[in-house]
Parts: sequence; structure tokens; C-alpha cells
Amino acid sequence: MDLQQLYTDLILEYNRDKTNKRKVEAPTVHEHGHNPSCGDDIDVEVKVEGGIIKDLAYTGTGCAISQASTAMMAELLQDRTVDEAIRLCKLFLAMIRGDVKDEAALEELEAAYTLKDISQMPVRVKCATLGWHTLEVALEKITADLENK
Repeated sequence: MDLQQLYTDLILEYNRDKTNKRKVEAPTVHEHGHNPSCGDDIDVEVKVEGGIIKDLAYTGTGCAISQASTAMMAELLQDRTVDEAIRLCKLFLAMIRGDVKDEAALEELEAAYTLKDISQMPVRVKCATLGWHTLEVALEKITADLENK
């Protein structure tokens, strides 16, 4: 099996994974994301307790890349602190932009690291980043709420 086939299989596997494709009971924050260029539509819900992401899930429709990327994100960020999740979102987005290429740093992204070559496919960048951008907005709302208390 070549590397391209492994990459394709991983995207298809995460696209089919429904573990975190669901509603969150009593979410702390809900954020909607939409990619008008291809029609991807996503809702991200996060439940935070004591600064820790206790539940993170999404619903919506979109291409295999947007759904797989969001599934990878939800899996990676469960039980992380809000600050850690924001840092990892920024790392993922920097990887997709091609700003970070340090493999040791990027391995922290676990399965999402396999999407690094999306930066070579400009038409797919918005697909891969939709869930991450949407979550980043949601987490920044949580951070702002905490700072205002």
C-alpha cells in the first residue's frame, strides 16, 4: 500500500467515524461554521468544566476532508485544557498554511498530522480547516467569558 492510499484510507475512516458526530448535552458553547465555496456546514459544541474540555462534538454536512478533519480534531482535543486546545488549533492551522514544518512539533497533532499535505491543494484548505476555525472561535468565546468573570 502506498502513502497516498494510506492517506485516502485514513480520511475515509475518519469520515465514517461517528464517535464525535453528535450533539453535546448542555454545551458551554456552540459555534456554526460554513464554507460557501463548497457548501460544508458544521456546528461545533463544547462542554467545558474547570477549564477542561469534557465533551467536544460536531454535526453538519460536508466533504470527506472537512468531516474527517473535524473528527480528528474532536478526538485529539477531548480532555484537554481550553488553552491547550487553542494552542493545538493554532498549530494545525499553521501546519495547513505551511508555516510550521517541524515534524516533532506536528506529531502532537496525532492523526490530524496526516493532513499536512493539504497545504499543497489550495482548493481543499478551507475544507480541512473549517472545523478547526469554528472551534477556535468557540474556545475564544469561552476564554473571553472566563476573563470577564
